[in-house]
Amino acid sequence: MSGMNRLERWESRTQTPLMIAALVFLVAFAIPIVNPGLPSSVLRTCTVVQDVIWGVFLVDYAYRLVVAPRRWQFVRKHPVDLAAVALPALRPLRLVAALSFAHQVAGEKLRGHVALYVTTATLLVVTISSLAVLNAERGHPDATIQTWQESLWWSFVTVTTVGYGDYAPVTGEGRLFAVGLMLCGIALLGIVTASLASWLLERISEPDPHRQPATAADVAELAEEVRALRAELAGLRGPDQG
Repeated sequence: MSGMNRLERWESRTQTPLMIAALVFLVAFAIPIVNPGLPSSVLRTCTVVQDVIWGVFLVDYAYRLVVAPRRWQFVRKHPVDLAAVALPALRPLRLVAALSFAHQVAGEKLRGHVALYVTTATLLVVTISSLAVLNAERGHPDATIQTWQESLWWSFVTVTTVGYGDYAPVTGEGRLFAVGLMLCGIALLGIVTASLASWLLERISEPDPHRQPATAADVAELAEEVRALRAELAGLRGPDQG
């Protein structure tokens, strides 16, 4: 079995389990941020779950890299996956792993259903961004984002490119996530616009099945009238030529 076949077989078998693992990872990351006053045992459990799933992500990436026929090309084509496993020291950036694997699976399962895909991607991006920014901003003396409600409101305002300015990150890490969210908002807006334009072009270019029988009948009737007119003209010209 070739390297490419092994890689494709591995990815097809692990997509759904990794998607579930990414969602569990997201929940384990969100619980301590949304409710930091939970008992220490619950917080430790969430940390252990994150570490275990992180190890799963790392093993998955390492195996795909090993079986890939062209490893450097694989690295270049999967920069998000590499960033997700190469930044263990920055806990909020571990959410990139959840976003990466969710995009990988959802993109294939929802392809052709643009509205559903855009909605899913938007909710995932907004949720991850709100958690990451809150984790970076909470406790800073100049921060305006101190609760998850404020962070969630800021994420929706930012991803829609509205930008009221009532809340804004002040830390370097928070601003880094803000830039990423802005880029995602622009990309999602472009996807919606392109999809709408493509749908309109398809509707304009495709033939109307209800108009085909009428058009064919009109052509046949017109041809019959042309033949009758030619016969009549021939009859009128005959005596003159005679």
